[in-house]
Amino acid sequence: MIRALTRFSTRSPWKVIALWAVLGIAAALVGQVFIFRATQAGNGGFLPAHYDSAAAMKIAEDRFGVKPDANVLTLLVARSDDAPLGVADEQRIDARAAQLSQRRITMPRTEETPPFAQDHSQVPRVSPAMTAPDRSFRLLSVELAGNPADPGVQETYRAFRDSARDGFAEEGLRTGFTGGIADRVDTEDAGKTRSTVVGAVMLGVIVLLHVMVFRSFLAALLPLLAVSVIGGAAAGVVVGAALLTGTGLADSTPGLINVVLVGIGIDYFLFLLFRFREQLREHPRQSGREAAAEVAGRVGTAITSAALTIVAAFATLGVASFGQFQVLGPAIALAVLVMLLGSLTLMPALLAVTGRKMFWPSRALRHEPRAGAAARLGDRVARRPLTLVLASVALLGALATGVVGMRMDYGQGGAGAERTAAVATAAEISRALPAGVSDPTSVFVTASDGGSLTVERLGGLSKALAGVGGVGQVAGTVLSEDRRAARIDLFLTADPQGQEARDLVTGPVRAAVAADAPAGTEAHVGGTPAVFADISAAVDEDLKVVFPVAAVLIALILLALLRSLLAPVILLAAVGLGFAATLGASTLVFQRALNRPGVDFSLPLVLFLFVVALGTDYNILMSDRIREEMERPGPARAAVGRAVRHTAPAIATAGLVLAASFGSLAVTPAPSTQQIGFATALGILLSALVLSIVLVPALAALLGRSTWWPVRPRRSGAAAGTDTSAVSGADTGPAPAPDRALVR
Repeated sequence: MIRALTRFSTRSPWKVIALWAVLGIAAALVGQVFIFRATQAGNGGFLPAHYDSAAAMKIAEDRFGVKPDANVLTLLVARSDDAPLGVADEQRIDARAAQLSQRRITMPRTEETPPFAQDHSQVPRVSPAMTAPDRSFRLLSVELAGNPADPGVQETYRAFRDSARDGFAEEGLRTGFTGGIADRVDTEDAGKTRSTVVGAVMLGVIVLLHVMVFRSFLAALLPLLAVSVIGGAAAGVVVGAALLTGTGLADSTPGLINVVLVGIGIDYFLFLLFRFREQLREHPRQSGREAAAEVAGRVGTAITSAALTIVAAFATLGVASFGQFQVLGPAIALAVLVMLLGSLTLMPALLAVTGRKMFWPSRALRHEPRAGAAARLGDRVARRPLTLVLASVALLGALATGVVGMRMDYGQGGAGAERTAAVATAAEISRALPAGVSDPTSVFVTASDGGSLTVERLGGLSKALAGVGGVGQVAGTVLSEDRRAARIDLFLTADPQGQEARDLVTGPVRAAVAADAPAGTEAHVGGTPAVFADISAAVDEDLKVVFPVAAVLIALILLALLRSLLAPVILLAAVGLGFAATLGASTLVFQRALNRPGVDFSLPLVLFLFVVALGTDYNILMSDRIREEMERPGPARAAVGRAVRHTAPAIATAGLVLAASFGSLAVTPAPSTQQIGFATALGILLSALVLSIVLVPALAALLGRSTWWPVRPRRSGAAAGTDTSAVSGADTGPAPAPDRALVR
């Protein structure tokens, strides 16, 4: 089927290109228009219903009218001269707040606003909250509706912010905004220039790598163009599937998919380009279409196996209980399938159309290149495989020791966060009020006995909560309209996104609620600390399930591809060691060197999936070539040397490109994204430069054709009689030059 698909693509390349141009661009446009309708903000909505904080959110929505897309932020108002507020000042502030809550905010439309963008014009809800004990400021609660990741919602917030700021300035008052969308907008505004520069640098690095390797501008630019079209189509397919199934994507999912597709898409194109150049060099009279068909048919099998490995790994997230993982896995799996389709159709079609012009103006096709670093590495692997195995294992093992003492961080702020106006406003509030004022922890109580709730009935619970150490203040009890539910807000003294607040909520607060909730009632604790505490429990459970399921699926794919029992064990052991080394190195950098609270809670799972799945990509490519070379006459070690010589440049270049793609995330202001970007880039580099082109070939050289037990490669030619190098190490000479008369 794969060869039939690639054969059609190379025989009718213009039809394939035209089809991708029309359908691919159309799908990309659909994705751009509807992306923010398919995503949802926050992590709490992804928790299973049986978790305490999820039950609290359900009560908030059903009994208190809290909207799932509500963006609550805090507006600080103080005198411009910083004098204490008087009664008249409070009256002016409240009057202006009433005006703001009646004024419709029109969503601004800029040149960057898509023509079919949803209109987020709305009337905000503004209400007084409290005055600081020292009367230095008064706080207002503001609620806007919409996905905070949507540029239209962000523009609406900016319009409200500017209007409120100007209105209070007329009264001689200054303002500050913090929490929710205010934090997000300030952070994105502060990092906009950096994001642009990082994107340009990443693109420049990818183009420069291609130019240095192929010495051709067409070979440098065409992969980017093809991957952009396929990636845009994949994003559109994912968004369409989410809308059709009613599934809400996490707002981080589209960006993560984009990074993944750019990386693996260019990887797959590189695999094709290297083999295409090799084919044209060995067969100077072969036409571009014939060469493209032969190369695509051969490499297409390895690419398909590599892509299916990623699909299988991420599809296992569907068995997770945490909804964000459940959605992320199938979304990336679907996007990778679209990229696979493009790799088997559009990419071969482009090779067939361009032919030898793909490498213009380079003259490398006219002569055999001199032995370079890859040839020397192949010779060393063939000569000293045991030394390289021991050195690789020692390096990876040393890095893996960093896992000892690793802690999980479930917060989103902390060290490394951008210093913005929103952060400064939060700091000003915390100097006069508990840190949790702008992000309260809420206890929701419902009557389970059919009776009504009263403030007096809940007085004992409020008193008990006020006596919990770490609870700075308890707000008055708020009853629902039917008096069957109540809300008690707690203002913690600790940062709501920090570990101290999570420990406080999961321990003393929930214990007080369980002990002092009135008979005939049911109580649940919600808010940011409670949500992150429950996410912690959900992730811990998911890790126990996803890891073994993903490993089994990847092993089955390797068994089917390699037709061997021993080779899959070698590859899985190698990538497992690479995963441990990457996680250990990340712990050493972030938790120890940078003194962060721990590694981000999602890092182990993300690393496992990316490093194991993408690292297996490179191992599959190398193993496939080693097997192919071992089918030729000659000693096994010489075959391994040839495989390294021809495959190492493609793997090294692909690894550098993919690492640059993920590395761009390491300079974002969000600490969790920094960790994922750094760790994944490091894991890819270790997989490409240590595992795939050193450790795996060295192990294959030691084991010889026994690597493929119980079905050894069938050797052709007269020299296929006896293999003396399988384990004994009889072949200690250099790897001979490839036999150019044989067609690969």
